[in-house]
Amino acid sequence: MTKARRIVAEALGTSLLLAAVVGSGIMGERLAGGNAAIALLANTFATGAMLVALILAFGPVSGAHFNPAVTLAEAWRGAIPWSDAPAYIGAQTAGAFAGVAAAHTMFGEALFTASRHARAGGAQAFSEFLATFGLLAVIRGCGRAGVSFTALAVGAYITSAYWFTSSTSFANPVVTLARSVTNTFSGIRPADAPLFIAAQFSGAIAATLLSGWLLRYE
Repeated sequence: MTKARRIVAEALGTSLLLAAVVGSGIMGERLAGGNAAIALLANTFATGAMLVALILAFGPVSGAHFNPAVTLAEAWRGAIPWSDAPAYIGAQTAGAFAGVAAAHTMFGEALFTASRHARAGGAQAFSEFLATFGLLAVIRGCGRAGVSFTALAVGAYITSAYWFTSSTSFANPVVTLARSVTNTFSGIRPADAPLFIAAQFSGAIAATLLSGWLLRYE
């Protein structure tokens, strides 16, 4: 598969993922009548289902990373060339912001608005460390089983992590950045994003190191 096709797949996949995250958050909040649990439930299932669909669709093209932490982990273990990582991450970043813009356009919101949704503190940072650690561990652990099993496992993991983490499991640096410009249900204040991103990369590093030891038989 050519590099250009892989980059477009990463941009398109990440864009559709953010459109699902933000769009379902808006729809859930509007229909839930003030019930935050119902809104989160809608947001959860839409995100998990979209992840399964996107990994199945784009996994054979680019690996369906949609996440700089995944891309860097894959480069670290030699699954993709390090020279491809900047293009992957650039495509993911552009796609993430395009997805937010698309969701806002569908629901009649301003294209970008700084979020006022506070997500601060050590508990939420640890949640993001654990969420990203688990995500990377699942991806690596399912790697030998093929795209179909990985897609189902990742969708199931994120669906679960929305509820067992206090941060609702962003687990993705570009998702965090893009969600800082949506002042809707799924947003995060720009001031809170750096701590989330640091925790996410820390979790990815820990998972990559541990998985490399656990799966050394490969």
